[in-house]
Amino acid sequence: MNTAAKFPAPTANPETAQFWDAAKQGKFLIMRCTACNEPHYFPRSICPFCGSDKTVWEESKGEGVIYSYSLMRKSANGPYAIGYVTLDEGPSLVTNFVDCDLSSLKIGQRVKVVFKPTDGAPLPFFTPIK
Repeated sequence: MNTAAKFPAPTANPETAQFWDAAKQGKFLIMRCTACNEPHYFPRSICPFCGSDKTVWEESKGEGVIYSYSLMRKSANGPYAIGYVTLDEGPSLVTNFVDCDLSSLKIGQRVKVVFKPTDGAPLPFFTPIK
């Protein structure tokens, strides 16, 4: 992914506003259900595991491993990589990989969150831990 690209600003709503406010402070949030104790991402107030509305925000370390990825070599903006990251806290998420040699990505590789600026809240992406 071209890191010089201009990223669109995310649109917050009452359910996600705290997530985007934390992103402005460089913090990556997930949610945890206090009824079943399962963490989840993308943050939403209803637990996707048990349906409870007893969810709380929790700061993630923002680190995990690449579960799977795909390298797109032909694109109008140059090559980029997307994939799934499994966070150390448990949830998996789809992301783009940035600030790295895309050809060196490996399944199982340790990665960490990095935030890229927009006209609003920064967007979370992942990069390998060196």
